[in-house]
Amino acid sequence: MLGIILAGGKGERLRPLTDHLPKVLIPVQGKALLEHVIELLKAAGVNEVVLSTGHLGEKVREHFAGRDLGVKLSFLHESTPRGTAGPLLMLKESGRLPTEDFFVVNGDNLFSLDLAAMRDYHRSHPGHATIALTEVDDPSAYGVARLEGGRIAEFVEKPRREDAPSNLVNSGYYLFSPEIFNALGPQASAMLEYDVFPALAKAGMLYGYRGEGQWFDTGTPERYLQVQREWLRRREL
Repeated sequence: MLGIILAGGKGERLRPLTDHLPKVLIPVQGKALLEHVIELLKAAGVNEVVLSTGHLGEKVREHFAGRDLGVKLSFLHESTPRGTAGPLLMLKESGRLPTEDFFVVNGDNLFSLDLAAMRDYHRSHPGHATIALTEVDDPSAYGVARLEGGRIAEFVEKPRREDAPSNLVNSGYYLFSPEIFNALGPQASAMLEYDVFPALAKAGMLYGYRGEGQWFDTGTPERYLQVQREWLRRREL
C-alpha cells in the first residue's frame, strides 16, 4: 500500500530551529518527526512511501540516504511550490497513478489513531476521500467539517470561530481512492483544503473518520514542546 507524505513545509513559525533544518526533520524523542510518521504508516500496512519535498528537500534526501526503514522510499521534489495537492498533480502529469487506495499525510503532524481501522472505514463507503477528524476547542486555525452521518456535507478552511460548523477539524491524515485524480485539472497548483475537499463535499464524495488518540500539530514552538512531552509520555505508559 502506498503512502504519500507532504514534507515540503518551511516551518517559519519554528525559527530559528528550522532556519537550516526542514520542519519534518525536527527531533522528537531522539528521531526525526518524519520517522515517526513513517512508522505510523508502516504499522497500517504501508510498504511504499513517497516523500513530497520542497524547501530544503536535499536535506531530507541526505537524512534518509542508505537507511532501511522497512518501506520502499522514493521522492517527489517541487522546485516551485504547487500547493498541498502538488504531489497528486505531479503523479497525474507523469502517469504514475495509484491503482488502489492510498494514504496522504502531513509530515508535520502526529496522530496516534488506528490507521488500519481508518483504511477499512474508507473501503466501506463510496466516497473518493476520507479525512481523519479530531475535535478541538477552537477550530478557527484548521479546516472544519460538518458531518451528516459519515459524510462530510461541508468543509470550510479556517473559518472564524463563531462561523465554524463544528469543532471537528482536519488532522492532516487522509485516505484517497484513485478516483481522486478526477477532481484535479491541468492546473499548475492546487490546495486540498481550498480546491479539492470543498468540491468533493459538494459532490457527496468526501467522508470523515473520527479518530481516537493523541493528535499533535507541531506548527508552533508551544505545540512542539507539547509533542515532546506528551507523545513521549504516551509511549512510556
